Amino acid sequence: MLIYLHGFRSSPLSFKARIIAERLAAAGRSAEFACPQLPPSPRAAIELVRAQFKPGPGDTLIGSSLGGYYATFLAEAHGCRAVLLNPGIQPARDLAPYVGPLPMYHSDEMFDFRASYLNELRELETAPITRPERYFLVAAKGDELLDWRDMVARYAGVETLLLEGSDHGLSDFADYCERVIAFAGPGMA
Repeated sequence: MLIYLHGFRSSPLSFKARIIAERLAAAGRSAEFACPQLPPSPRAAIELVRAQFKPGPGDTLIGSSLGGYYATFLAEAHGCRAVLLNPGIQPARDLAPYVGPLPMYHSDEMFDFRASYLNELRELETAPITRPERYFLVAAKGDELLDWRDMVARYAGVETLLLEGSDHGLSDFADYCERVIAFAGPGMA
């Protein structure tokens, strides 16, 4: 199973999630892909993924931004592979200015990002990764929100695609989507 974990304020309507879904559908593999709507609470997001998908060594998590932080936590806890797309490294620090009501990116829906969620993020911090071969990092030097150097340092030793430009949303994702899918495991590409 390939499980996509979207970023902060995002949704299953993320264009990266849609590209992956379209590529897998074209290959007749839609049943092997999932992208749940994650709740604003980090604890609830992790519980939802664990309850719905029971990730394990045969699965791959693709995490974008905050979803990359979640994917790292789950990969370490459950032994799955993880593809990290401009992952958040210190989201408790980076998201502190966003406490309060916020709109979602792909709808007019509002949600409340509570201060207690920052503590939940801190609870998900992981020590250095244990098995670098389970990870694939895509980091963009042009990311306007997060520093690619922090990403590369955090995931030292993992297979890395370092993009010279691009942006936080990886607007050029279609160009290397197949490489991401291939990392998901045998038969995924």
